[in-house]
Amino acid sequence: MALKGYGKWLLGSLGWALGGPIGAILGFLLGSAFEGMDSGTYEYRSTTPGDFRVSLLILAASVMKADGKQLKSELDFIRAFFLKNFGEPATKQYMVAFRDILKQDIPLESVCLQIRSNMDIHSRLQLLHFLFGISAADGHYHPLEVDTIERIAHYLGINQYDFLSIKNMFVKEADSAYKILEIKPDASEEEIKKAFRAMALKHHPDRVSHLGEEFQKAAEEKFQQVNQAYNTIKKQRGFN
Repeated sequence: MALKGYGKWLLGSLGWALGGPIGAILGFLLGSAFEGMDSGTYEYRSTTPGDFRVSLLILAASVMKADGKQLKSELDFIRAFFLKNFGEPATKQYMVAFRDILKQDIPLESVCLQIRSNMDIHSRLQLLHFLFGISAADGHYHPLEVDTIERIAHYLGINQYDFLSIKNMFVKEADSAYKILEIKPDASEEEIKKAFRAMALKHHPDRVSHLGEEFQKAAEEKFQQVNQAYNTIKKQRGFN
């Protein structure tokens, strides 16, 4: 695809992501389209689906490179997600861009701080969920990848309880159901029910409705994990 084609594609869907460190990473795709970027021409505060997709690709590149390997299974996971949600033409564009992003040095903290300043907490939690999915693509959670995701969570302003909750949706432990609901194993029945209501509200797919229907569908997986954790605890503890 010609450079001009990339510029038209990205400029049509990106807002605040065209400024700051994310804009610098994408600059090679846009060429002259970035003239005036430093003046704030492209600095918007609302998050668009395009901002989210590109943020996901940049953070995914950091996770994939953490263990010094870039596995086909991880690329296939990302490709399958984009194919399912955006169709083949858009997927081809994103995957070409992603291969170029993988070649760059990513200032992870700066990128995350830009995302944190422009993206609501529910969208940031969804980003984290995707990153664990990428790490799990080969059936193994490499410690360096998990460490990188934890750093990303910290830079994104995601607290430790939320990080452990999403981590335990993928990396299962004996008390994962409790960690997903962000409670301790000795929590009372009332505390468990209260925690479930709070988590169901926090992770409801409608929370990312501004990103488009495709991301609402993806968010349903996280919502289902919360329900599954609650049902597991109810069964273990014997209450309705």
